[in-house]
Amino acid sequence: MIPFNKPYMTGDELYYIKDAVSKMKISGNGYYTKKCHSYFKEKASFRNCLLTSSCTDALEMAAILVDIKAGDEVIMPSYTFVSTANAFVLRGAKIVFADSYENNPNIDANSLENLVTEKTKAIVVVHYAGIACDMDIVMDLANKYNLFVIEDAAQAIDSYYKGKPLGTIGHLAAFSFHETKNIISGEGGMLVVNDERFDARAEIIWEKGTNRSAFFRGEVDKYSWVDVGSSFLPSDVTAAFLYAQLENLQKIQSRRKTLWNNYYDNLKVLEEEKLIKLPEIPDYATCNGHLFYIVCNSLEQRSKLISFLYDNNVCSVFHYLSLHKSPFYLDRNEYVELHNCDIFSDRLLRLPLFYELHVGDQNKIVDLIKTFFDRKEQV
Repeated sequence: MIPFNKPYMTGDELYYIKDAVSKMKISGNGYYTKKCHSYFKEKASFRNCLLTSSCTDALEMAAILVDIKAGDEVIMPSYTFVSTANAFVLRGAKIVFADSYENNPNIDANSLENLVTEKTKAIVVVHYAGIACDMDIVMDLANKYNLFVIEDAAQAIDSYYKGKPLGTIGHLAAFSFHETKNIISGEGGMLVVNDERFDARAEIIWEKGTNRSAFFRGEVDKYSWVDVGSSFLPSDVTAAFLYAQLENLQKIQSRRKTLWNNYYDNLKVLEEEKLIKLPEIPDYATCNGHLFYIVCNSLEQRSKLISFLYDNNVCSVFHYLSLHKSPFYLDRNEYVELHNCDIFSDRLLRLPLFYELHVGDQNKIVDLIKTFFDRKEQV
């Protein structure tokens, strides 16, 4: 079976983990945590950042930082993972879901202004598949109505919008290092702080609501409980694993982009025959090779293709179910029609893409998909 994903180990993860353990400081904010922070600031141009135990944690920190309260409205795409919404629901927000573009799973930036009300507090954008949302439109709207913008950049490491790294444009951003991402630490994430007014409070929230970090820097003579917070920081063992990955970022990215381009080039003929649709990369965006998807012409077609591939030892998977149709949301809100989102929910299919995917296996996947569409009775 060709798996959908296989975590890639660079070879130095265990070495750095052993080194972290030898330093006898394996809780959060240790030696390797600081090295990761320095890497992101110096090489990735992130203004300020804090590693977290997950992208979910980073989003929850963002919700606290922008002071989400009961009754506040937060606009976000329906086509996303549940953590994007949960982080704000936990603070009492009402989620206002926006549709996707017709040709792109990302949030339709042109539809957002109609969703803004006097209760709107923030807009959360999700850079699906590492492809940038139209951030100029989003930021102009946020400035016009005095809204916060949070980038859910879980899939967007090493991807850009008009030359700017994703995660550096909104007021805050959240990244994921889950084992399915390009750069991994098993579980893990990161909050990026682009607005300096959040710097001090972010560190306090990160440290369980205490000024513990300031104490260890010698800025206060004792630390105490000064704000809300939680244990959002990861173990330094996790950071040690991550640092080994970061040292190999460009190698990993080069390989993933090659595989992405191979899929695109070899499946283009099926799009030309209108049998499937391929990802569209807007002029303002780049592709970071996070995932490769095709969009089938119907739910039935996708289901048959998944079964056909599985029967031939290839694991392919669909992705998000529309959150605006979820039982949790419908129990608390009226139904809204989001046509484009539902199309991606019903028809988008992700193909295997990971560092160690052999070209021969990738060619097999492509040939199987072409065989499926040659068999007219299957479509």
